[in-house]
Amino acid sequence: MEPSIRGWKSLGHFILFLPYFIGLLVLGFIKGIILAPIICVIMTLGNSAIVIGLWPAHVLWSYFCILSAKRLGPVMKVVVCVFITPVMAFWPVGIVVGSVLGGLAYGFLGPMFGTFKAVGEGKTDQFIHCIIDGTWDTVEWSVTFVTDFCDVCLYSYFSMMNDLRKQGLPEAKIEIRVVYLPIAIVLGLLGLVVDFPVITVIAALKSPYMLFKGWHRLFQDCVGREGPFLETICVPFAGLAILLWPLAVAGAVLCSMVSGIALGLYAAVIVYQESSFYLGLCYIVAALSLYDEYSNDVLDMPEGSCFPKPKYRRNPGLSASSSFSMESSSRSVPSRAGSVRVPMIELKSFELFDSFFKECRRLGEHLVLEGLITVKEIEDPQLVSLSAYCTYQGLLRSAKVNSPGLIMSENGPELTLANRPKDTFHDWFLNPLLVIKDQIKAQNLTESEEVYLGKLILLGGNAEKLKNTNIGLPPESELRRAELEALARRVQGITKSISRYPTYRRRFDNMTKAIFEELDKKNGSYKGPQTVRRSKSTYGRIFGSQRSFRNKSSRGVRQEEARDVNNV
Repeated sequence: MEPSIRGWKSLGHFILFLPYFIGLLVLGFIKGIILAPIICVIMTLGNSAIVIGLWPAHVLWSYFCILSAKRLGPVMKVVVCVFITPVMAFWPVGIVVGSVLGGLAYGFLGPMFGTFKAVGEGKTDQFIHCIIDGTWDTVEWSVTFVTDFCDVCLYSYFSMMNDLRKQGLPEAKIEIRVVYLPIAIVLGLLGLVVDFPVITVIAALKSPYMLFKGWHRLFQDCVGREGPFLETICVPFAGLAILLWPLAVAGAVLCSMVSGIALGLYAAVIVYQESSFYLGLCYIVAALSLYDEYSNDVLDMPEGSCFPKPKYRRNPGLSASSSFSMESSSRSVPSRAGSVRVPMIELKSFELFDSFFKECRRLGEHLVLEGLITVKEIEDPQLVSLSAYCTYQGLLRSAKVNSPGLIMSENGPELTLANRPKDTFHDWFLNPLLVIKDQIKAQNLTESEEVYLGKLILLGGNAEKLKNTNIGLPPESELRRAELEALARRVQGITKSISRYPTYRRRFDNMTKAIFEELDKKNGSYKGPQTVRRSKSTYGRIFGSQRSFRNKSSRGVRQEEARDVNNV
């Protein structure tokens, strides 16, 4: 009797909630219709001006870095230049189209989500917030997105290509076997012709099942107050998810079509690696089976596939496709009970960056006042000495407490494999950092070695200062000294890669400005710049190397101010 009463009660709450939900939906829809064109114009004009204005420099610099790269052989350079040509040709078109579609989508959905967030728990004046939330903050975010995109195009891209050009000569150049190149191209095109339409058809046939199964699950949770409907604050968003679920299904079909292109073209890689035309044909057929099995696992359909799965590797250990299918599906299929009864707090990338830069600010102020680094070294984002030092302190802190993850700041969150942001992009940084942490832990550093390694990382980018500064007693053993120097290079290298993250430069500029303001408070004689001077990219340093006498004089004044701070 009790389950029946509880079910009728839940159904009554659901019926009473519908007018409330429809009112929020209509208000969010009106705000989205008004703001969508504005956000679309901001993002389209901003991104288009950036990508079109820098497109000639991107093309010239890309070809120059590829042709002058020491690690690439002559044939490999020609092949890379040929394959990068269509990418560079369609790059501006793709950005413009993506900005239009992304601007319309965010301009419409941003105000709608802001309207639903306004009725969350703990908020006062909910009626006013329902009207204003999701309006101005959506405009601000669109401008921030354009700024971050400018940083990526103007700084990160030139930095990555410059590293490719300057990378030292390895034991053997990266070369390509010309004999198998035509066969690989033919099999890649054949795989595209076969896999793309078949996978598209499979996705289209399974999309109705995904649509109705998702709706069934959401309505079942809605009536029983489970899953996303468990918390009151999540009910409006869960209701919105019911309405937007068809868009999610359409997005899944589009992603399947894109994966069909990638899976088909990957046949060229199989042919080249295995040096076999036959194994390339086997892969084209096996790719269909792999996709079918993976989609069945995601949709919780019966296991297996109606397509054959021939062996396409001479050595199965080289293949990661089959293991990828099983591992990815095990991660993708959620546990119903676990998601409800054992909630997990997932850290967001913005939270991690905020805590990291707070630690950089704290250490930066301390290091400037001690005279170990100058204000100019902090001001230039191209010099990652401060960020690398903060990364090292976080790795050392994590190793000392035997943390399974990373503690990058004092009293900050612990980043582990369980609560990390669930995207592959962060795996590129998290896994190498965990490896370096284990290497530091395995070294069993003494206190003097910890100080020596820290200052080696902090001053490693400045050879002259490293030579003239007492960084502590180096280890007596040359082998030990070489090991610490190798660790320092690894920390600096991974930090330089992190510095190319889209939001890094904007947060770095904010941190630098905060350090200047704090130094002004602690030392009244120092008059730091009120606005952070953004450093020049590689492109700017190459094509803008001429300086006037006035610029040299002003730079000398800034250096004198930096020395005044260092003498404190």
